[in-house]
Amino acid sequence: MKTSHLVLVVCFLAGVAQTTLALKEEDCEVCIKTVRRFAASLDDATKGDYKQIETEFKKFCKAQKNKEHRFCYYLGGLEESATGILNEMSKPLSWSMPAEKVCEKLKKKDAQICDLRYEKQIDLNSVDLKKLKVRDLKKILNDWDESCDGCLEKSDFIKRIEELKPKYARSEL
Repeated sequence: MKTSHLVLVVCFLAGVAQTTLALKEEDCEVCIKTVRRFAASLDDATKGDYKQIETEFKKFCKAQKNKEHRFCYYLGGLEESATGILNEMSKPLSWSMPAEKVCEKLKKKDAQICDLRYEKQIDLNSVDLKKLKVRDLKKILNDWDESCDGCLEKSDFIKRIEELKPKYARSEL
């Protein structure tokens, strides 16, 4: 009788440990959000076949930028990817595994997948552009898919952002 109690206690503790170790969205935000968005883009016919999922993921990756592009690189979804652990994502997705669990598996294969973090967004309505670094000003333009041809000085980048601000500031409200 004591052995069965011990087994129950061990099983309970293992279950508690498993739930406390489960991956949270903030621990692996780029992976979880990207996998969710990708999975939502799949049609029912594709969802069950991991080979088709891999093909669709490679197409999906061509349009990605910034952190999502880096995530695709780590998984092997890009032509220039050095490694390929794409099946570690595609097979669990074909079994309808949730994004958190998929990313948990991916993290075990390559920990840097969960090191990807989104940068905090700059509130253009309250920030003083003159206090930002040129790198941050370039990032704002890049996020908008805009360029600054002929910009050499910080003031040139600020002027370009100020010109484009009415077009993009509305969508950030």
